Amino acid sequence: MGYMELIPGLPDDVGLECLIRISRESFPFVASACMKWKDTIHLPEFWQRRKAENLAQKVVVFSQAKVGGLGQEPGTKKYSPTQVYRLTLCEPETGRWAELPAIPDQKDDGLPMFCQLVGIGSNLVVIGGWDPTTWKVSNDVFVYNFVSAKWRRGATMPGCRRSFFACASDDRRFVFVAGGHDTEKSALKSAMAYDLTEDLWVMLPEMETERDESAGIFHHGKFYVVGGYVTSMQGRFETSAETFDVASWQWGSVQRDFLNSAICPRNCIGNANGRFFLSCSGNVVALQGSEWKGVAEQPDNVQNTTHVTTCRDKVFVMGSRRSDERHQMFILDLKSCRSERVDATDEFSGHVQSGCCLEL
Repeated sequence: MGYMELIPGLPDDVGLECLIRISRESFPFVASACMKWKDTIHLPEFWQRRKAENLAQKVVVFSQAKVGGLGQEPGTKKYSPTQVYRLTLCEPETGRWAELPAIPDQKDDGLPMFCQLVGIGSNLVVIGGWDPTTWKVSNDVFVYNFVSAKWRRGATMPGCRRSFFACASDDRRFVFVAGGHDTEKSALKSAMAYDLTEDLWVMLPEMETERDESAGIFHHGKFYVVGGYVTSMQGRFETSAETFDVASWQWGSVQRDFLNSAICPRNCIGNANGRFFLSCSGNVVALQGSEWKGVAEQPDNVQNTTHVTTCRDKVFVMGSRRSDERHQMFILDLKSCRSERVDATDEFSGHVQSGCCLEL
């Protein structure tokens, strides 16, 4: 059989220029059209070219509650999300919302409560959480591939059943997990990494201290575990952080005053441009040197922030004016320091427990 061009009649470099312009919804169709296209769409060069030419689509995926009382006018009645969570997707730049396919064998009760969502390449990884009916802690791992539009079960997280752990990915191969607490509510200092390519877990050296309810951030080749608290301090958060250097495969010295106050660090994030941000008291602040300084004010509509994520020079904030009102999403442009609301129907106004951003 002779050589097959990527697109008949066109040089392959031109054919690739055409393929990198497809929408994310077309990935499964392109991958199933022919073997040549399937192989091409899985090449690192395909994704690198999409990003380099600013063609990658930014999507934010949430673990979001289904909402009761649909059709209520905003501001007239309380919005009461049920305890049934599902995966929703938002394209902030187009304002489009959608619901992702359910995890296979997922009960009508929905996603595990408090599960972690992590983006890695063209994959969404769902880790852990509590069974929404029995409240039993799960160490299950599920992977959704946006190219095939299919789910698969990943290798189960080893060790004790843990909750509220720090979690982040290097966006290439590994998902890092550290801390949290076991079923006896004892804070943990163990850590591990999930190798998405090999579908296996590898253990990391232990952290210096226990860290329950800490935040995980991957930043310039290092996995940051920010804040949290030890067993004896239940809910009294630390300001320190520990960093795991992937190249040396070891933890560095503890940074004692990484945060400027002892707060819950769940809204502490980092972006690809090498900056750390924190949503705090109605403001977005950035770490500049050793100090946190304000960079933008959050809109009044999201004083109760439930989730923050970032991509390049944009910060995506999900929250509400009050805990009993509909949730809304805003984009904060860090260059202009302006915010813009992403409109959503009532169906996508439920409470958000976790989320992540991917460039597809």
